[in-house]
Order: sequence, then C-alpha cells, then structure tokens
Amino acid sequence: MPPTRKYEQRLRAKAADQTRRRILDAVYQCLIEAPSEQVGMDTVAKLAEVSRSTIYTVFGSRAGLFDALGMDLLHRGGFADMVNAVLQPDARRGLRDGITGNVHMYAAHRDVLRTLFSMAQLDADAVGGTVRRLEDGRAQGMNDLARRLHDQGALRDEVTVDHAGHLLWLHTSFDAFDLLFSGRSLPTDAVATLLADAAERALCRPT
Repeated sequence: MPPTRKYEQRLRAKAADQTRRRILDAVYQCLIEAPSEQVGMDTVAKLAEVSRSTIYTVFGSRAGLFDALGMDLLHRGGFADMVNAVLQPDARRGLRDGITGNVHMYAAHRDVLRTLFSMAQLDADAVGGTVRRLEDGRAQGMNDLARRLHDQGALRDEVTVDHAGHLLWLHTSFDAFDLLFSGRSLPTDAVATLLADAAERALCRPT
C-alpha cells in the first residue's frame, strides 16, 4: 500500500476515534449535569458537535451508545487491573484485591454510575440493558471466583460454592459500595477494607 494511502487511513482512524470520544464525553456530561433527565440524542449531538445520524453510525443504536459508555467508564476506572487482581493464582488474595479494585473503579465515576443504575428502571431498553449486561458479567466473575476459592480449599466447611457466589455478588455490588461511600461518607480505601474484610470473614477459613 502506498505511504500516502496508509497516512490517510491513519488520519481517518484518528478522526473516528476522536468523534467517538466526543460523543461519549457528551453523554457523560449530560448524566452529570442533568441526572434526573433522560439523555436526548439531539442534546448529545449538539454537545459533541456531530449530527444525530453520526451517533447511530458510530454506535448502531441508543442501546449501543450506552453499552459503549458503560464499558468506557469501567475501563477508565481500572477494570483491567481489577480483573487481573481477581485472577491472580491465590484466590483468597484475589478476593481481597479484586474487591479493592472494584471499589476504586466505582469511586472513579461514582456520580455517573449512580445515575446509570437509577435510570435503568426508567429506560429499560437502553440504559437498563447496559446495566443488566454489566451485572451479568460481574455475576459470572464472582461465580468463577467462588469456584476457585472452593477448589483451593479456602471456603469455610459450611459455605457452598453457590452461597459464596451470592455473597461475593453482594459485596461487589455498586449499592454496597455506595451505601458506605455516599451514605456513610467513608473514604474509598476504608470502603474497600470494610467490604473485603466482611467478605473474607463470611466466606473463608480463619488463617
């Protein structure tokens, strides 16, 4: 391929990435500035300085836009680091470090995540679908961690794999985080320690 053609392709790809970023930032801005209002595509288009049709070209649908926003928030909040922490060889350590990473991920974009979770009931097709898919992924991850804890002999005798999965689901939920972070005004590290301690004591054999 001629160098000029490659250069033009790189420019187009960069422009497409910038357009995508502006649209996601516009949705983020809407959720911060008007958390009680439904996000309108016309408003997003105006803030991002694109046409409404461009939004659908880039993301496919309103649901696709919110799916992209949800994953963008998680990844910018440290999703990859959190997953790596959970998947480390020592499952018990993965429990503690994973909950800590999860709390910091929530704290990074608390206000927008709170709005998304609140809007899920009102906008079931778009926002509700996004939240449901994010939660399905978390549920699968916690079920896998529960199985690893069992296989490594870390669970208490009376704790089954299913029981462990349920409790891990509870301790890694956004609501559990936010009750302590916002409801009790605790700092992020204190929330992480409380949730990790509670989960470990409920599930694992004494060290």
